[in-house]
Amino acid sequence: MSNTRAAPAPIRIIVADDHPVVRDGLVAILSTQPDFDVVAEAGTGAEVVRLVSERHPDVLLLDLEMPDLDGVEALRRLRETGVSIHVIVFTAFDADERILAAVRAGAQGYLLKGAPRDEIFQAIRAAHAGQSLLQPVVALRLLRRFSEQSEAQSAVQSLTTRELEVLRLLMRGLQNKEIAAELVVTERTVKFHVSSIMMKLGAGNRTEAVAIANRYGLGKD
Repeated sequence: MSNTRAAPAPIRIIVADDHPVVRDGLVAILSTQPDFDVVAEAGTGAEVVRLVSERHPDVLLLDLEMPDLDGVEALRRLRETGVSIHVIVFTAFDADERILAAVRAGAQGYLLKGAPRDEIFQAIRAAHAGQSLLQPVVALRLLRRFSEQSEAQSAVQSLTTRELEVLRLLMRGLQNKEIAAELVVTERTVKFHVSSIMMKLGAGNRTEAVAIANRYGLGKD
């Protein structure tokens, strides 16, 4: 009986980028690794969704800027289908909102275009092993953003129906007297609601309350 162990199956990878030159470069780099197998290339978000469902890769290397569907929307579509896949966002953008949206949609992390090839190799192997690819400083920013949005959601839920109505009118620039006329209540009642809104949103004045509302989309239908 032979004690020779079978080599582990290679990591199946799909490369998704709307620029053929970028795809060609990535495929050439990845092909130097014996444990990598690039099973497909995608140039649009729609192709990403189709090819992942057809080829069942282990890892998806995904650009955010894609035709038809952007990378985040493609991730959302894949999550809706119940496909299990490790996703690395490969992008030139380092903005919190884009990272946050991608992570929420199911990405394990991201790499910036221009990353050294060894970093790309390591990231793919780490993602395949189920590890997070978010650097501590990025993870901290994301946790802070999640916390802020959670607080904003709590603020929305704490506002009464009448307070939401008053907030919408504040966002339209109406003064207390005009709000009172609009809602057919006394001006004193409006002042009470405005004070309550500011307290719940942690605002120091009306202007700040409106700024917070605009920032988080509070008071909108």
